[in-house]
Amino acid sequence: MNQMEEEFSNYLSDFITAHKKRRIEELLDKRTRYLTLVLENIYKPHNASAVIRTADCFGIQDVHIIERENSYKINPYVTRGAAQWVDIYKYTQGEDSDNPVEVCIDHLHGEGYKVYATSPQSGSLSIHELQPHQKTALVFGNEHEGVSEEVISKVDGLVHIPMYGFSDSFNLSVSASIFLFDLLKKAKALDPKHFYLTEEEKQVIRHKWYRSIVKQVELHEKEFYKKKG
Repeated sequence: MNQMEEEFSNYLSDFITAHKKRRIEELLDKRTRYLTLVLENIYKPHNASAVIRTADCFGIQDVHIIERENSYKINPYVTRGAAQWVDIYKYTQGEDSDNPVEVCIDHLHGEGYKVYATSPQSGSLSIHELQPHQKTALVFGNEHEGVSEEVISKVDGLVHIPMYGFSDSFNLSVSASIFLFDLLKKAKALDPKHFYLTEEEKQVIRHKWYRSIVKQVELHEKEFYKKKG
């Protein structure tokens, strides 16, 4: 953020209650990018929206969405406002490149993530074996076919939740919840150096959240910059 954006953020804070600002700071202190989720070609938008809500509940800041045949549109009735608190990154075929899978996974590798696809295929690790010794991303496929072979060819490994019933999989948001609960517990026990957001990251997200809270923020912004002239 530049100095003017910081000043505008401070300006917006005057329109937010003290209680809400305290709540924002409490949540920013618990927010993390150490773990992240990737959703590939999700067929049912309400399932992806449920995952976004799950991510917010667990303090996960980023969700990545790979769009191929299926595009994703937020379902506000399912997210219950969670989408305004989580950063959503879309990788769309024909916009980012002809290969959104490659763009997404290359980006995550570049950010230092070890990327696992959720799949019960032979050689897949059990969730009990997966240890988040470094930043970890989990890729979930769609409800019918799971993760694509292309994803499997590009990730660092496969991981699954053992099943003990006749059904061979959990609902998408349930799977995400189980993985996040388990991995967050393990990661916090490992106490990695950069688990929580940096102050710079908090500042950017705080500004975004302020903008989402203050009513008629565009009018405030116009007035603010007009005075700064």
